[in-house]
Amino acid sequence: MTATIAALAVMLSSGFAPPAATTASVAKPPIHNHWINYNAKRRSEMAAYSMRHYGRHSYHLVPRVIVEHWTQTRTAAPVFAMFAADTADSELHELPGLCSHYLIDTTGAIYQLVPLTVMCRHTVGLNDHAIGIEHVGMSDGGVMGNHRQITASIQLTRWLRCRYRIALQDIIGHSESVGSRFHHERIRRLRNQTHSDMQPATMRSYRSIVARQRCP
Repeated sequence: MTATIAALAVMLSSGFAPPAATTASVAKPPIHNHWINYNAKRRSEMAAYSMRHYGRHSYHLVPRVIVEHWTQTRTAAPVFAMFAADTADSELHELPGLCSHYLIDTTGAIYQLVPLTVMCRHTVGLNDHAIGIEHVGMSDGGVMGNHRQITASIQLTRWLRCRYRIALQDIIGHSESVGSRFHHERIRRLRNQTHSDMQPATMRSYRSIVARQRCP
């Protein structure tokens, strides 16, 4: 049994999992605004990026997918700083700078960084359709094993899923991005580019918890 699945088993045995699937109203969780500057320059850069990668000159998001990530940091501060700085990323060297729509701290606090009407660069091949959720942490197991953080994550994902009528299969980990039915990338060398956070085994467990409360 992997560390991630073991952590999930402990949570389930301790009563973390909700009861049988319900269709009760899905409430919006508490969210703190921590806006980054998504100014005219960044909007122009995002539209140009979208044109290069997706063939659509727009910075407007069309939400169809939720992508779960972890930050590879132990605190939120460096993530806020990196996302706020509109500088070319160290991996692909493109503008605009990286960002996600939400960041969930280890305390369970949820921060929204940009409106859900705009794209963020967090997942190659999906940025035009994907809401990005970052979790402060160093591993799948660390995120899944933090009761406050994973509870907040599930609540946020459920609310977004129901708000935008996103299918359960379209709640994915970053590592699953290339297999998404909405994945598309015009630049050939990037068509298989992805990261290793939130592996398929982790996400199968994650989706099973999300599914316990259906959208009304």
